[in-house]
Amino acid sequence: MAVVVSLESERMKKAKSLDSLINLVKDDLEQVNRTIVDRMHSPVALIGQLAGHIIAAGGKRLRPVLALASAKLAGYQGDRQYRLAACIEFIHTATLLHDDVVDESELRRGRASANAVFGNQPSVLVGDFLFSRAFEMMVEDGSLPIMGILSHASAVLAEGEVLQLITANDTDTTEDAYLEVIRCKTAALFAAACRIGALVGDRPKVEEEALDSYGLNLGIAFQLIDDVLDYSAKQAVLGKTVGDDFREGKITLPVILAFRRGDEADRDFWRRTVERLEQEEGDLDRAIALMEKHSSLADTVARARHYGAIARDALGIFPDCPVKTAMIDVIDFCIERAY
Repeated sequence: MAVVVSLESERMKKAKSLDSLINLVKDDLEQVNRTIVDRMHSPVALIGQLAGHIIAAGGKRLRPVLALASAKLAGYQGDRQYRLAACIEFIHTATLLHDDVVDESELRRGRASANAVFGNQPSVLVGDFLFSRAFEMMVEDGSLPIMGILSHASAVLAEGEVLQLITANDTDTTEDAYLEVIRCKTAALFAAACRIGALVGDRPKVEEEALDSYGLNLGIAFQLIDDVLDYSAKQAVLGKTVGDDFREGKITLPVILAFRRGDEADRDFWRRTVERLEQEEGDLDRAIALMEKHSSLADTVARARHYGAIARDALGIFPDCPVKTAMIDVIDFCIERAY
């Protein structure tokens, strides 16, 4: 007999899985939030207003949370992680400001994007301010290895954005090329956030590399699920518009797989809609139907599970503890967002 499972109750369980990690670092996260507010301050009023607009938009602060959790897993008892986690959030926020300008996005987490409210030029310049403030905090920490990791991650993020521009509207993009894009633009900062936890804890190289692997593969899985969600009705729940990637001609893995697996008529459809951006009423529905026909959404989730399994294995060298369990649960949460 088949067992009927309530998808709603399963979603609630997964949401609690993320909350368990946040609760374990709750006091640390409050300190990070205070640091963020303090370091956003500038005598130029517009900087604080615009930076505050995007930071106040919410989000789970997943990258800073991972930095705090990794430091806790490494047994660190000091307070360096607060400033470093805030630094990571500033780097992430700066990239969001720049991304929304490049993508001409009007929404960010269900609210008007900063560029829609304040304009493109202020958004770019405040993004630059946040990058600069992040580097100030790196210098204040004083660790050359940590500075090297975070500055390298910042450079890789920029490379990922340029790679995405190169692959945009190009249906000849390979799966390997796209994975390189998301490794750079998303996973690199996840990896850096986790790796610095081992560094502040002065842990052996093998543990440093394990946390880096955990963050990298979690970040890849996270972005793959984002690719799936763009073609899901769940986007409305998340405050985003269904099909934004499609309308912008972004080549994500669901598109790549559907293009490769389709017949010539299917490929002509993708060339018209995402290469030439000649889109008509009903094209998004047809795109989703083709993805379902060729299992490209399901297989993208399967790829995410693969990288999630690698992330889970990376934590195997650490002794069992509540933080480790919660970090493993985060992998499941990130993947189960697709359902």
